[in-house]
Amino acid sequence: MQKRWVPVFIFCLALFLIFAAHLAGRNMATPAFTFAEEARTVYLTFDDGPSTRVTGNILDTLQKEGVKATFFLVGERIPGREEIVKRIAAEGHTLGVHSESHRYGAIYASDEAFRKDVCACKARIEQLTGVSPHVYRFPGGGRHPSKEALLTDMGYEIVWWNAVCGDEEIRGANAETLVRKTIETAKGKNEVVLLLHDSAHHTATAEALPAIIAYFRENHYTFRAF
Repeated sequence: MQKRWVPVFIFCLALFLIFAAHLAGRNMATPAFTFAEEARTVYLTFDDGPSTRVTGNILDTLQKEGVKATFFLVGERIPGREEIVKRIAAEGHTLGVHSESHRYGAIYASDEAFRKDVCACKARIEQLTGVSPHVYRFPGGGRHPSKEALLTDMGYEIVWWNAVCGDEEIRGANAETLVRKTIETAKGKNEVVLLLHDSAHHTATAEALPAIIAYFRENHYTFRAF
């Protein structure tokens, strides 16, 4: 009786081996979509605004593309540009604090001076939009341990960056250069926090933004705001 099952067993085993080889060949030809590839995220962050022309042009592009971003504002640049700030909030972008004055000597003079600067910028944003900012970016970047601890106590998330478009680093850069710099510094990163600027002289940044968005979209990034 047992001998009669031997040919059946061999036939089933052969079928299994053929099927397994087929699957292996298919997987080698088309690699699986990994979680790391699936989880690509980019945060577009704009410092030093608001400005009338540049911030407005950036908002136009973001609205057209359906992308949300984060704007770190300088409080003293808000008067005269209130409608721009209201538009940022109304269109669902994140408002962050980037200082009241952007004058390093005054901001970093002491922990108390720093606190007052943060609160002054926050108050302007709150009074104008009703939004209470929860994110902060240090003017000039760098690490400031005592100020970082203070911000944490005040309930802020500190936002750094790991890629740049080059609009501050490369003097006189045109839009094409800014796109290339973005691709260069973001390459190989599954989570990108991109530093851009929207103060008055950064017209090339606004011009580069559509191509920057296109690059990240073509490479399967999800756009987020903080």
